[in-house]
Amino acid sequence: MDVVQDVVREVRGVLSASTNFGKGTKIHMQLPLTLSVIRALLIEVSDEYYAVPLVRVDRILRVPKDQIEALEDRQYITFDNQHIGLVSASQIFTDKQAQIPREDLCIVVVSDRHARYGVVVDRFLGERELAVRVLDPRLGKIKDISAAAFMDDGTPVLIIDVDDMVRSIDKLITGAQLHKVQYDGASAHVKKQKILVVDDSITVREVERKLLQASGYDVDVAVDGMDGWNAVRSNSYALVITDVDMPRMDGIELVRLIKQDHSLKKVPVMIVSYKDRDEDRRRGLDAGADYYLTKGSFHDDSLREAVIDLIGST
Repeated sequence: MDVVQDVVREVRGVLSASTNFGKGTKIHMQLPLTLSVIRALLIEVSDEYYAVPLVRVDRILRVPKDQIEALEDRQYITFDNQHIGLVSASQIFTDKQAQIPREDLCIVVVSDRHARYGVVVDRFLGERELAVRVLDPRLGKIKDISAAAFMDDGTPVLIIDVDDMVRSIDKLITGAQLHKVQYDGASAHVKKQKILVVDDSITVREVERKLLQASGYDVDVAVDGMDGWNAVRSNSYALVITDVDMPRMDGIELVRLIKQDHSLKKVPVMIVSYKDRDEDRRRGLDAGADYYLTKGSFHDDSLREAVIDLIGST
């Protein structure tokens, strides 16, 4: 029962037991309404996994590249006598130049009341039943994402907010920022700045990693301070981002070790923590941190702007 209780508490539920002498014991398990299982289509986009709720998928298509047409500089395909505008999932989630693979296009057709789009993904990974894990509300609304889940092997997956994604596509079109889907085998490889994210919360780690990768950075993750210390001594990083409260070694000790090491002391370190008191901030900066950001005010732009302040944009 200890294992059951730990799992229930992890999803913010309540487990209680009551005994009626001579009649037996009753176990009562209460789970939040937000905990649910959904059927979803797993897709791959720029080497990352995402899930699209099946109830929001109109169709999935495999279309030869030569069936792409263009009208007024907009790309589309024709299906069921309808023009379906194309947009690359890579641009939506990573802001990278859209690229067609050498084989047929994998297209997820989604829509709202006003528009219908064909989202070009790298690969279909099949259907799955996923247990929804709600993102921590202190992280705020994550653009184009509604929740998270785990695959059977423990791989984290972000669940797409289709309505938000369609709004993002509309903004790209309105701002004339939509990239054409194209293949360019000769495109130059640009070396990205590498960042290490250290946090014992898998949800926070994955959200920070996705945001930074979407901004063009290469990101590694570590599960606690000790794991981060081993990583920073084995690799070259332009920046380390760390939480404070972690098992084995906390973030303050990690900052001190980095700043006391002759070969590492010039590496900028940013603390991202729920602790927002002045004394917590001073403690982090006194240990040598170059930047202190509270998770209570955390959102896409604040993290991105703080990283740019420390190491510049990609």
